[in-house]
Amino acid sequence: MSIIHVHDKSFQPYLTAEMIKTRIKEIAADINKDYAGKRPVFIAILNGSFIFAADLFKELTVDVEVCFIKLASYKGTRSTGQVITAIGLDTDIFGRDVVVIEDIVDTGKTLSEFLPQLHHQQPSSLKIVTLLHKPEATVFPIPIDYLGFAIPNEFVVGYGLDYDGLGRNIPAIYKLAE
Repeated sequence: MSIIHVHDKSFQPYLTAEMIKTRIKEIAADINKDYAGKRPVFIAILNGSFIFAADLFKELTVDVEVCFIKLASYKGTRSTGQVITAIGLDTDIFGRDVVVIEDIVDTGKTLSEFLPQLHHQQPSSLKIVTLLHKPEATVFPIPIDYLGFAIPNEFVVGYGLDYDGLGRNIPAIYKLAE
């Protein structure tokens, strides 16, 4: 892995594709154990979580359903502070076990606004799985039930994460080079 360029920025290697794959298998094993005999519905938050969700689903052995919503709060390398719902939830979650799939939790703003909407629909349980979490950036604490990696408060791209629309297709995760 070497330095890559996305738009006008340089990024250095951070998490290899193999590291990500290994951690996803571990997370899936925990989910398979926790939901044995149940049929949870997963809500994947677009756009960033689509690769993580797909790879996680390949490792799940329990019966699961998936739906997608689109929430956005980033422009460039910074959060805008406003959460926009572009595609809403179209699945009834009343009385269901629900797992929300995020690519990254940094400030927690997106989930802090979305989770009350889900609680209002009265699921029987609600858990969060995220590939990445930036504890140093957290302003709105969110309970993360399944965590891939805790990372420093640095801007990252790859594996579904983008910089102004580009970089999602990079199979590893890179951090902004200083």
